[in-house]
Amino acid sequence: MRRTAAIAFFALIAAALMATAAFAAKPEFHIGVATLTVSQAEDTYRGAERLIKEYGDVDRGGIIKHVTMPDNFMSEMETTISQIVGLADDPLMKVIVVDDAIPGTTEAFRRVKEKRKDILCFAGEAQEDPNVITSTADFAIGVDTIMRGYLIINTAKKLGAKTFVHISFPRHMSYELLSRRRAIMEQACKDLGLKFAFETAPDPTSDVGVAGAQQFILEKVPAWVEKYGKETAFFCTNDAQTEPLLKQVAKCGALFVEPDLPSPLMGYPGAFGIDLKNEAGNWPAIMKKVEKAVIDAGGKGRMGTWPYSYGWSTVCALAEYGKRITEGKAKLYNTKDLWACYDKYTPGAAWNGAPYFDMARQMKIKKFVLVYEDTYVFGRGYMKVTDVDVPEKYLKIK
Repeated sequence: MRRTAAIAFFALIAAALMATAAFAAKPEFHIGVATLTVSQAEDTYRGAERLIKEYGDVDRGGIIKHVTMPDNFMSEMETTISQIVGLADDPLMKVIVVDDAIPGTTEAFRRVKEKRKDILCFAGEAQEDPNVITSTADFAIGVDTIMRGYLIINTAKKLGAKTFVHISFPRHMSYELLSRRRAIMEQACKDLGLKFAFETAPDPTSDVGVAGAQQFILEKVPAWVEKYGKETAFFCTNDAQTEPLLKQVAKCGALFVEPDLPSPLMGYPGAFGIDLKNEAGNWPAIMKKVEKAVIDAGGKGRMGTWPYSYGWSTVCALAEYGKRITEGKAKLYNTKDLWACYDKYTPGAAWNGAPYFDMARQMKIKKFVLVYEDTYVFGRGYMKVTDVDVPEKYLKIK
């Protein structure tokens, strides 16, 4: 008995030592993540924190190295580039994720590749032209503005909308993807039996500023609801104007499918006075609190969003995608492998998307994938948007 006990004891010690050695062993590779600061883009920053919580910081024996890019990135582009390129000095670095991929990312990736061709360079929400960013990035992700042009209208109809009001201003309408989305929305309204209306609002970057642009929305929405009726779905292209729009849509009993860049944090906390400090980074808890506030305000079954932040989800998914590719568990450009990475961090939500279609060259760019998440309507649930087949004709509308 004593000999058996001794053997068992030493076996336990050996197992503990092996576990300790495995834990202390250096990782085989590192993943670099570059985001903006909390003040500029909290969601992507929190995504990097989530990755460090799971995989550990490089400085403490983990695999994630997080750096931040300057808030004034347009005037400090060289700093942005040096922050990203500096990640390649780590001999164990195998993946670099930049999100938002602000101007300068393309050049940074070019310099990374000059030093280390073996490093995978991933860009999230690229702010440079698709053909530009993919000239150096191995893979890039963008929000699917094109598909959503049809899907938002389709969802609005399911919510009972008879009219769809698109609110914007000339500067935004000069952007190709935003103007294409508006054209797709207008055609979708014709095809699905909704009235389409365009309303112009002040540009927040003009003399009126953000406060003036927001005040305009607060004052005009009641008149628009009276003009078009309560069965009207409203949509605006500006983040700053989303908050007053949500507030008045709930107050007037109209409809709202989702924000331009959907997240439960986009407009809802400010519109309904929701304090989410204790829920930061916990998306199910955030959604539960936001949903209650929206329902209490009369928006049940009439207002929606994406339940997981697009920015947070994409940072996490791209890093996981790079990790699995490096480990030989996923393949580059395989969208099923990509969706699996999104699914890991967004339980309960579904994702879909497709390679970007270059209208000028009439071809798909496999390096640049546009993605979208299923829409969640408060008090009703998921709308199964990712299961909807978008007719191909909408993808070619200019």
